[in-house]
Amino acid sequence: MGAQWKKKGREQAADAKGRLFTKLAKEVMVAARGGPDPEMNAALRAAVDRAKKASMPRDTLERSIKKGAGLTDEIVNYERVTYEGFAPHKVPVIIECLTENNNRTATNIRILFRKLGQLGNSGSVSWDFDYLGMIEATPDKPGLDAEEAAIEAGAQDVEAADEGTFMFYTEPTDLDAVSRALPNQGFTVNSAQLGYKSKNPMKLDETARAEVEAFLETIDADDDVQNVYVGLAD
Repeated sequence: MGAQWKKKGREQAADAKGRLFTKLAKEVMVAARGGPDPEMNAALRAAVDRAKKASMPRDTLERSIKKGAGLTDEIVNYERVTYEGFAPHKVPVIIECLTENNNRTATNIRILFRKLGQLGNSGSVSWDFDYLGMIEATPDKPGLDAEEAAIEAGAQDVEAADEGTFMFYTEPTDLDAVSRALPNQGFTVNSAQLGYKSKNPMKLDETARAEVEAFLETIDADDDVQNVYVGLAD
């Protein structure tokens, strides 16, 4: 959890699937501003890959690309906004939103934090996070050396993740290059994106951790919230 917080065991619920598609569509639309061709637009290529791996319907994906690239009559104007603060037990958290209405989003975030957390100013917790490229990948066969693959592909670091996967960390500018290089080292890329990794993730007991996770679920359920990063150790 020192990187991106994820709800576990609920991804297949219909409402969760719908929210996921909405978030992915926003990412695709924002990335498509740089051009509608994924081969010429690294940000769009990463967003499209995430959408495909989540089984987003093809027509939804293509429509999102066209909207973002300005190829339809519908005007799309999402802005990326970041909030910083503390979850229960002073656990640092960074929230990335994509919104077309800053006032609505700011109000919602303030209300969510007022209940259980503490909203901070810009820079209040981001100093304790690194902004990195994050690539989740799965080895194609047992016994592959993830550290060797990281070195060969140009990643900064690698660590074991969930269910036999590995998280490779890169400089932000190296995200696309490393994503393209990892398959040559025997790793299938599951997702690739820029995000925040905690420098000093906190360890909590079971009760306190449950309180933090309940707070994070509430935050993540907001329609404008795109990504949640938390300084909480696994």
